[in-house]
Order: sequence, then C-alpha cells, then structure tokens
Amino acid sequence: MTQDLSQLREQIRLWASDLGFGDMGVTEPDTGPHADRLRHWLAEGMHGEMAYMADHGSKRHQPTELVPGTLRVISLRMDYLPSPDNPRATLAQNQKAYISRYTLGRDYHKLMRKRLAMLAKKIDAAVAGYDYRAFVDSAPVLERALAQRAGLGWIGKNTMLLNRKAGSFFFLGEIFTSAPLPLDEPYTQDHCGSCSACLDLCPTNAFPTPRTLDARRCISYLTIELKGSSPEELRPLMGNRVFGCDDCQLVCPWNKFSRPSAEDDFQPRHGLDNSELARLFLWSEEEFLKRTEGSAIRRTGYEGWLRNLAVGLGNAPTTIPVVEALRQRADHPSELVREHVHWALQRHGIAA
Repeated sequence: MTQDLSQLREQIRLWASDLGFGDMGVTEPDTGPHADRLRHWLAEGMHGEMAYMADHGSKRHQPTELVPGTLRVISLRMDYLPSPDNPRATLAQNQKAYISRYTLGRDYHKLMRKRLAMLAKKIDAAVAGYDYRAFVDSAPVLERALAQRAGLGWIGKNTMLLNRKAGSFFFLGEIFTSAPLPLDEPYTQDHCGSCSACLDLCPTNAFPTPRTLDARRCISYLTIELKGSSPEELRPLMGNRVFGCDDCQLVCPWNKFSRPSAEDDFQPRHGLDNSELARLFLWSEEEFLKRTEGSAIRRTGYEGWLRNLAVGLGNAPTTIPVVEALRQRADHPSELVREHVHWALQRHGIAA
C-alpha cells in the first residue's frame, strides 16, 4: 500500500496539471510556527474588522480540528493573471479605475472548487477507503502556511506566498484527506534577501515590519473588507485603487516569472481592466449587479463600490467628467456615499 500511495502522489501531480493547477504539494495537517504568528497578529488587532479571522478558535491553524481524521493536506495553486494585461499602465492613469487582477474575471471560488472536487474524485477512484474535503477560502484554513509546508514556496516580506518559477499571482486551494500520502519537503529557503521593494512602495505603509501586514492600513482591506467610512487620512494615499491593491506584488522581482492564466474565466469582463472612474461611478445598482454577476467584486456591495470610486475620483485630475460624475451623486440616499462624494468634491475645490 505504501508503494501504491507513493505512486499515487505522482499521479495526483499529473492529474492536477491536467486540471489547470500549476503546482501541488503534500504536507501534514500542521501549520508549525505560523500558528503563533497568527495568534500574535490577532492579539495586536491587525485584522481590523475581519472578526472571522479570530472566529473558530484554533481550527484555522489546526486542520485536524477543522476536519477530524485528516492525515494529509494536498496544497495546490492556480495562476490567475489575465493576458494581455498592463496593470502598471492602468495604475499610472489616475482617471482610470484600478481593480485587483485576481477579480477581473469570474469569481475563482467556483472554478477552483469544481476542479478540486474533480481531483478528489480521481484520487478516491484510484485508492478507495479514504475521506476527502476540498477548500477554497470556504473555511478557516491557513492556506499560505500549509502551502509553504507543502513545498510550494516561501512567505515573502509582503506576506504573500512566493514561488521562484511563478511569482505570487496565483490562487491556493486544499484537499484535506485521511490518506497517508508521502510528504513533500517544506520550503525552508528565503529568496527575498535584502530586497524591500514591497515594504518601501506600499502606498499606505501597511507593513510595520517584514512579513507583517497591518490590514487596517491595507488598501485591499479598505476597499473590500471595511464596511464603513474609509479613514480620511488614508484616502489620498489610495489613489485610483477601487477594489483591492496589487502594488506589493507588482514591484516584487519574483513576479517577472508570473505566468498568464490559461483559464478563460479569469480574463477581464466588461472592460474592468481599463475603465474610467467616472463611467463606473455612474453605474446604477442594477448595472452594478448585472456587470458583477459571478464576480468577487460583489463582495463590497453597491454602496461600497460607490464609496471606493468616490475616493478614486477625489484623487483624480480635476476634469469636467470627474466633477460632473461626483455632482450627480452628491445627494445620494446613502450617508456613506454622500460623505465620500463631498470629500471628493472638496478635493477639487468645490463645495458640496
């Protein structure tokens, strides 16, 4: 049986590749030192309003508590960068809306969950008698820690999982199993060296120390997770980033090895990779819901979408389209939206 399982691990790699995954590794259900780092991070309150990060007790860093009977975790990654794409050019045009590259296409959760289920089914057919559960951000899983322990890369100074052959523009997913598959070696090297580009160039200075992210200052948190007002002192620093932020990845030298995704579902929809802030700001709620159907952008909600765009418009050049778009929302029924619109108009020297 040991020989069968050893051969099975290599067969799983082939199946995973056929299903569109870029890499795969097997580890024990143990997050090692990452558990203490998570506890310290939570104790410092750096998770902000993301209460779910502290929920579920120790299940997030103890996979056997999440799924009793788990003996192995199969960690997999899938590249998501669209192609062709020029994110730096969009960032440089401050009348355009910058949207994080992972969310330009369809929501990755369904696609990856389906592929993981297909992979688990193949494994079960090959060696019956074991249990399998697949996760893609659908449960409290410390996925980067498990990926590092499975040999997929190291945790960079920007807290992202980095891979020497693929950078960091990829999604992670896991299969928890009771099958005692042979283990892969953890990735113990650190290839960041003396580089500090991600720390130095973060727009809001969200990294108090290397490998520590204060989510309360992170633009991804501010535009997606935060439900109330954006901190006024951080708004000018957010630029035209209206859903997520990729800066700490875009400046990472290892991302010169990032690979374009082969998945059609990850390609941009509705021109969201290159749209004017003013145009998006004038979407009705019906348009927003229609054009973000099946997209992770819906997570912020329509009011959050307008809040983020208002901040972007406040940081944009003073032009007629920018000012007129803001004026059209100056009396919006949402207090949250009005607050940010009035702030933006004042940035352009116009009384609300």
